[in-house]
Amino acid sequence: MNRLAIFDCDGTLVDGQANICLAMEACFAEAGLPQPARDRTRRIVGLSLVEAMQDLLPEADASEHRRMADAYKRAYQALRARGLAVEPLYDGIADVLAEMEADGWLLGIATGKSDRGLAICLDHHGLAHHFCTLQTADRHPSKPHPSMIETALADAGADPARSMMIGDTSYDMIMAKQAGVVAVGVSWGYHPPEELLAAGADIIVHAPREIAALMKAHV
Repeated sequence: MNRLAIFDCDGTLVDGQANICLAMEACFAEAGLPQPARDRTRRIVGLSLVEAMQDLLPEADASEHRRMADAYKRAYQALRARGLAVEPLYDGIADVLAEMEADGWLLGIATGKSDRGLAICLDHHGLAHHFCTLQTADRHPSKPHPSMIETALADAGADPARSMMIGDTSYDMIMAKQAGVVAVGVSWGYHPPEELLAAGADIIVHAPREIAALMKAHV
């Protein structure tokens, strides 16, 4: 069976934290609510939007969580319309993707982004052609539910034992362990390495080039 490397997006491939924080602050301001601290907003990156709002507003009801999720989408779209939604690629990521693909790996994405948001991001960086399977929050339960990985494995005809999830949050690591794939944590994202290890990470990498080296050693 095939080998599949599944990447998270925000905090792993691209650094979108400034945009996420700005959009979150805007939607809370629109609702007349105190803005969450940026450290707290960074903690929920990777969750689907309704689940993120549940975490940030535990006292609110389900309808308010949905309203806030919709308000966040509008705020983010407004940033993008003003040309402010910049999601820079982490240095070395493009080279790693090309090297892994040349080495015979199939590549996928499992992200809390929407289909539209992911497509815009990948098209902007010219990366869409690398990936054979794209799993987003539009079609799955929120991380850490393993649905995204399970669907990606099925799409790629991949063996879980020969496949990996590469991500920057504890949600990614828990999701990987539940799906039976190797959990690779990256240290440049939104959760610190000690949290990734506590959540089940099998290995931590500290630079994108280490991902390619790890893949060459994994058969």
